[in-house]
Amino acid sequence: MNFLAIVCTVLIKRHYPHHLMSKSSPQESNDFSSICQQNTNKFFDECEKSISQYQQSIANFQRECLQSCRKMGESAISVQQEFANKSGISSSVPEATQKLTNNIIETAERAYTIQNKILLVTVDTAVQNIKAINDQAKSFAEVNRNVAKLWAPQ
Repeated sequence: MNFLAIVCTVLIKRHYPHHLMSKSSPQESNDFSSICQQNTNKFFDECEKSISQYQQSIANFQRECLQSCRKMGESAISVQQEFANKSGISSSVPEATQKLTNNIIETAERAYTIQNKILLVTVDTAVQNIKAINDQAKSFAEVNRNVAKLWAPQ
């Protein structure tokens, strides 16, 4: 028995014992498989509704984090510039330092780009793996049916 069937069994026995005891009406089937199928469909339909909410929430979170980091950087630069101006410290930067700073940022940008590519490939690979599992689920179910036929009394 798979995990989902066990969960359905426990939930049905605990919360819907009258379904197991009552006679089924013509419109509504009260057999175990039908109840599990209905509850499974209901659960996954509800999960599917939340996907767009999660996507929007994560996008908002990422945007806020990015804005926060940008503002912190801008504030630090502003404070440093103000301090340098008020204290008479020269803010000119030698060409070598400017070049080094630009190289650091370019390297960070490349690393970020590579990281994103790796992440996207990883997610795409995970999606393909899940699709393969889904494709094999029917075959697995057929094998289980054949095993059940061998063990079930005729």
